[in-house]
Amino acid sequence: MGMKPLNGLRILEFDGLGPVTFAGMMLADLGAEVLRLTRSESAGAAVFDQVGGAVLHRGRAAAPIDLKSPQDREHILQLVDHADAVIEGFRPGVMERLGYGPDVLAARNPRLVFGRVTGWGQDGPLANEVGHDLNYIGLSGVLHAMGDADRPPSPPLNLVGDYGGGAMLLVTGVLAALIETKTTGRGRVVDAAMTDGSALLGGLFQALRGQGMWSDRRGANLLDGGAPFYRCYTCRDGGFVAVAALEPRFYAALLAGLEIDPTQAPQYDVSGWPAQHERFAALFATRDRDEWVAHFAPTEACVTPVLSLSEAPAHPHNMARQTFIDGLPATAPRFDGERLEPGGSANRIDIQTAVANWR
Repeated sequence: MGMKPLNGLRILEFDGLGPVTFAGMMLADLGAEVLRLTRSESAGAAVFDQVGGAVLHRGRAAAPIDLKSPQDREHILQLVDHADAVIEGFRPGVMERLGYGPDVLAARNPRLVFGRVTGWGQDGPLANEVGHDLNYIGLSGVLHAMGDADRPPSPPLNLVGDYGGGAMLLVTGVLAALIETKTTGRGRVVDAAMTDGSALLGGLFQALRGQGMWSDRRGANLLDGGAPFYRCYTCRDGGFVAVAALEPRFYAALLAGLEIDPTQAPQYDVSGWPAQHERFAALFATRDRDEWVAHFAPTEACVTPVLSLSEAPAHPHNMARQTFIDGLPATAPRFDGERLEPGGSANRIDIQTAVANWR
């Protein structure tokens, strides 16, 4: 089997919660040798170690350290000497106060890429304020667009801030800087802010709003549940189907499957959307979820089941692709010649062994 794309890269992860942990997982999944430097565990960290750690901490070793210990400091700096990148998720200024700021580390290793992920960014009026995913995506405008029109915005788990706008953009920035280092010989500091990243993810909707094609009113737009042909419906058994019949021919297939006269349901008559939604909802409530899925399977109506977390690993498509292994998501994306695996287990080593391994 072929090697993974990041084989040979060494990345030092200063352990934390949220996006930096997910970024470390991604980089390890892609083949980098990632070493987590862990501190004394809080109650919250212990939960992630015991439960979420099966995914978030997979594929890399963890070395317990005391960031304020002179002896451990020397070990950490020796690791930095042989690292390609460092990633950290502390609040701005913390790494500098601990003596591990980008200037200090770059003086030892000029090629080092220093990846930083925070909620508000390294500067700006809110840079030193506390917060979590929901606060950051609230400031970016994205949260306001999510949820039902008659209720407060719905938290989209922590996918948009922590993982989409934070971890994924941190990984992108670190990889871009590592490519640049091959030609310049010098590293970069990557400032990944979840406010910036989640705003970027919402860029299409800002552009549409600027052209008068998107309303600030939730549940009234093409992709936020306002369109009757792009939303979820409740079925007779309490299950749900996802309907995404955006293109005209897919919408025609949806109407045919529901036995609705196309002349009675023009797709882009926005004023008629609320009535069409009620009509579709009444129809989908007449059969069980899997009956509807089977009914629409031979068509192009883009009607699929909304699977629960417990159902998803057993779906035939996910099983065929080995999307889940032992109930947990396998590595993604995939590369030719790669052997699918759940991502490897996490293990603990002492800092001295870590230093010896990286020499």
